[in-house]
Amino acid sequence: MLVIGAHSADFVWRAAGAIARHTGAGGEARVVALSYGERGESGELWKQPGQTVENVKRVRHAEAGAAATELGAGFECLDLGDYPLEPDRAAVEWLAGLIREFAPQVVLTHPERDPFNPDHPAAHAAVLRARLLATGGVVAAAFQTIPPPRLYAFEPHQPELSGFLPTTYLDITEVFPAKLRAMRAMAAQNYLQEYYAQRAEQRGNHARKVTGEAAIRQAEAFQQLLPRVVSEL
Repeated sequence: MLVIGAHSADFVWRAAGAIARHTGAGGEARVVALSYGERGESGELWKQPGQTVENVKRVRHAEAGAAATELGAGFECLDLGDYPLEPDRAAVEWLAGLIREFAPQVVLTHPERDPFNPDHPAAHAAVLRARLLATGGVVAAAFQTIPPPRLYAFEPHQPELSGFLPTTYLDITEVFPAKLRAMRAMAAQNYLQEYYAQRAEQRGNHARKVTGEAAIRQAEAFQQLLPRVVSEL
């Protein structure tokens, strides 16, 4: 599993349960942040007198690394800068190389739209382009290619205003304590911890309605961006 976010905490709020489920079942997960969110996503840190960008990056790296460790995943950051995040050709080629090398079965990233965050759509576009470069359109090419990984968008902060329509609910009840611990590690955005804990409860309710499985208490929502091919329905 490869999870790519615009900022260093995005994976925690939106996909920590999915990561923990994946690694708990013996899978390998890697998290990539395109930036630390040092300018626009680190509100608590900027309340401290004499704060600097470099110190915020250092703290954010430590927080994200601790959160990823709680989930059994690796973390790395391209440090491209935020607000605005503007991935260039080199960044896209780096991502394409990572996708070829890691050959994930599934890629998670932001949806295409987010009217409240300028960096999330930029990350989405970079990830989709890199994925296409890594797969080569599933034809013979002059460069190394891999089988196309499944592609999902994780849930944005305000889904109804971002064109986000869940197609998949993942039961994270069993690993919800791990998600809580990962969220607590992101102290620079502690104001989001309660919101995303509540969101997991709400999506758990939706998952119960869909399945009738009363044991589901918390869930995460994802939007499948490409059709899945099956042999039967």
